[in-house]
Amino acid sequence: MLNSETLLAAAREQTGLADFGDPFFRTGLDELVDALNREGKLSEAGEGRVAASIAATLAQRLQVEDYLKANPALLDAPIAKPTFLFGLPRTGTTLAINLLSADPTRRVFMRWEAFATVPPAAPGALHTDPRCIAEQARLDGTRQYMPHIAAMHWENADSSTECQFAMSPSFCSQVYESQYDIPSYSDWFHKADYVPAFRYHKRLMQLLQGNNGGHWTFKNPWHPLYLDALTTVYPDAQLIMTHRDPADVVASACSLIFAVRKMFSDNVDPIACGRAQLRTFDLMIERVKAFEDKHGAGAIHHIEYKDLVSQPVAQMEKAYAHFGTAFTDETRAAMQAVIDENPQGKHGKHEYRLEDYGLTRGQVYDHFADYIDRYNIVTKR
Repeated sequence: MLNSETLLAAAREQTGLADFGDPFFRTGLDELVDALNREGKLSEAGEGRVAASIAATLAQRLQVEDYLKANPALLDAPIAKPTFLFGLPRTGTTLAINLLSADPTRRVFMRWEAFATVPPAAPGALHTDPRCIAEQARLDGTRQYMPHIAAMHWENADSSTECQFAMSPSFCSQVYESQYDIPSYSDWFHKADYVPAFRYHKRLMQLLQGNNGGHWTFKNPWHPLYLDALTTVYPDAQLIMTHRDPADVVASACSLIFAVRKMFSDNVDPIACGRAQLRTFDLMIERVKAFEDKHGAGAIHHIEYKDLVSQPVAQMEKAYAHFGTAFTDETRAAMQAVIDENPQGKHGKHEYRLEDYGLTRGQVYDHFADYIDRYNIVTKR
């Protein structure tokens, strides 16, 4: 059994620190631990992995708070017009963020930084920090024994990672809902106040930008869940949403989540995966609609997956124009180089079938008919 107090004590012991900062995180931690114990169906090995992961996340939170306490001026530095890229998962957000991150004026939240934040990299050392090199070696090893995961979703150590990992130390993050079948945590999470998690997100980025700045550009497919909180903390945020045939989205997302959950449990129900994704996607779409109804359709710039794949650089140029950002020849060339060096399927082919999750293409189209019509999404109907 997992125990919140034991995990907190492990983090304190790892770091020699005691101040976790904003106590908001404790509610999410307790909800998560309780749900994992009652509903998670964790294997013995899975429980060990989960405990180690939570303790490491808590340890990072302690280190972040300690560093900011020693360097309070970092919190005075603004984060101006950050770009947030999102959409239902598997809609091309990885391709889009890889293109955006090629722009030398932009700064992304790198995978290695998400798990080894303190101290921040020295100036100019984001790609050469020993922690980056160590994470790349670990990832390369993982690819050898879990090639199916690499085919579904691959990140290098210095690639942009989902900024939900900047929310996970608040224990109010979709990452937990994805990794484990924990309905009671999902119920709490879908109704939670997300503002404290975004306040922590901002503190983290203020820490990281101290030595290596730029126009912050984030990716997290799940941000439609919390657009009001996001724009409360980042009121001048630039929002980009990607869209894809929802039948492909649901099948691909279910496949990935099913594979990830099997890393922690020997009893994963694929039908439950399908139902859970429909529920979460419904909520995401509902909240995007409410946000646009409140702020106007132009509050979010939309990109169709088919267009992104067929005309990737042109779609980025349109996004830049939407936000009044200069699109230089240098940026164009850098983005084209990303396309040339990373052909689709570079890390293997991701194969998936809706039927494995108790769904059909027709059922998904009927379920998301209003969404398809609202955004004129190209389908295979």
